[in-house]
Order: sequence, then C-alpha cells, then structure tokens
Amino acid sequence: MKEIETISTATYCYAHPTRETTLRCKRCEKPMCASCARRTPTGYVCKDCVKAHQKSFDTAEWYDYGTGFITAGLLSAVAAFLVTLIGGIGIFGWFLIAAGAPVAGTAIAESVRLVTSRRRSRNLFITVAVGVVLGALPIALFQLLTMNIFGIIFQVIYLVIAVPLVYSRLSGIQLFR
Repeated sequence: MKEIETISTATYCYAHPTRETTLRCKRCEKPMCASCARRTPTGYVCKDCVKAHQKSFDTAEWYDYGTGFITAGLLSAVAAFLVTLIGGIGIFGWFLIAAGAPVAGTAIAESVRLVTSRRRSRNLFITVAVGVVLGALPIALFQLLTMNIFGIIFQVIYLVIAVPLVYSRLSGIQLFR
C-alpha cells in the first residue's frame, strides 16, 4: 500500500495571518476570514474593497462644506424666525408648525443640493444638519430668554422635524418605498 502524500495549500486571511480560510474577496481575490468579509448582494468583499467603493461616492469638494453650512444656517434662521411668528397664533399654530417644518426642511435640503451641485459626502450631510441647528439657535435662545414657552416648544418641534428630514433628503435615505 502506498501512502498518499497530501500537500498543504492552506490559505490564510490577509489581515489575520493565523486564521486559515477558504473565502476570497470577489473583487480583488484576497483570502479573508469571516470577520473581515463584508456581505454584498453579489458576494463577499474585503474591508479594503468596501472602503474603495464607498470613496467613489464621496464627491464633495472642500468648499461644499462651507457653502452648504452657510446656506443651511441662513435658511434655518429664516425658518426659525417664521416659527417664532407662528408661536403667537395659538392652537392653529400647532397645525402650521406640523405642516411648515417639513416644507422648511425640504426647502433647505434642496437649496443645499443646488449650491453644492448635488455633490455628496456623509460629512457634508452632517455639516449641513449642524448648520440647520446652529442657524435656529439664536432665535431659540431669544425665545428662551423671553420665556416664551410656545416659542421654545415650536422651535424644538421645528428642529426635531427639519434636521432629520434635511439629512435624509441629502443622503438619499428612504424610510418608506
């Protein structure tokens, strides 16, 4: 009887050299372990290929951060001032703020999209959301100093509705299809 000689052709993860694996990245063919693999609809890819793919979607230029922030801040200040005017209306103001805050958020998002030429970046979206909050902050502080309870509540409602709406419209997040 002859002994069958086995040749060890074990492959090891590119990031974890002690982990044996049979899994390979579908894009670059690097061997990877299960903890390094990222599942996609068409197969598994390594972390490096995921990062490279995501960078292709970050198209924002350095000046987009400033123009987006300033645009969002100015428009948010105008919207916050209008919210202050609505605060004095009474019960009808609740309906106006519920309808007006989404309209203001949409207008801010579309204006930012226009001034940034539809360029995208997660950091840009966060910068714009911060601009919305900081634009409304002086009006909200004025409401706080004058102890206008309805004005403060309406500013909070405006920000709670407008900030996530601006972020989701810019980033393309769809909650419902």
